[in-house]
Amino acid sequence: MRIALFSDIHANLPALNAFFESVDKRQPDVIYCLGDLVGYNVWPNEVITAIRDRNIATIAGNHDLKIRKSYLEEGKTVQDLGKDYAYEIISDEGKVYLKNLPAHIRLEFQLNNEKLVLLMVHGSPKSVNEYLLQEMEEAAIAAQLNDAGADILCFGHSHKPYHRIVPVSGEAVTRYKHAVNIGSVGKPKDGDPRGCYVLLHINENTSVLDPESVGVEFIRFDYDIERAARAVIDSPLPDEFAEKLRTAQ
Repeated sequence: MRIALFSDIHANLPALNAFFESVDKRQPDVIYCLGDLVGYNVWPNEVITAIRDRNIATIAGNHDLKIRKSYLEEGKTVQDLGKDYAYEIISDEGKVYLKNLPAHIRLEFQLNNEKLVLLMVHGSPKSVNEYLLQEMEEAAIAAQLNDAGADILCFGHSHKPYHRIVPVSGEAVTRYKHAVNIGSVGKPKDGDPRGCYVLLHINENTSVLDPESVGVEFIRFDYDIERAARAVIDSPLPDEFAEKLRTAQ
């Protein structure tokens, strides 16, 4: 089974469209979105519509939870909103959709007489705002996996992709668990401005006893960064958001 996982679009429609073009060529069995559809750019409604039109199962990111009735306060204009402009332009229908997104998606596979649990979250199993960074101590990552009852934990939030294989010793054998940051489609922060997503490979040979039997493929794709950056500059959003798209910082 090939599972496509993407996250952190942040209202970047050119990046989302390029992602769809890339992932459609690979024809995964299923696609999941790990949140942060909105924020930082001017196409939140178009992004929400595109994901809904494809019936993609999606969880809530921290930016998706920042929505409220209105960011406009008495005496303020749209031009005064700054970064909050990204949330003010979300339609009422879009806000209802975001408010009802689940916190996580959990899948259980029965393979080789073993149960394999895949848990998808935005930040961490404990909090949508928690960062699980690559440099975390192995014991801390193992604790997150064990506490969540997950063999494979996939997440976004930091916009910095990585895959760590974590050995967990049991009574008789060592089991191998996986922590996978799937990167960002619309706002990378790892110095590579191309969008990023993951193809997760699970098949009849996958086993928690074999650390190499879970395939994690990071896919980078080009998109029209200048179109996305120009949209920021031409809006009330801070111009620094445009430069961060160009530099992936």
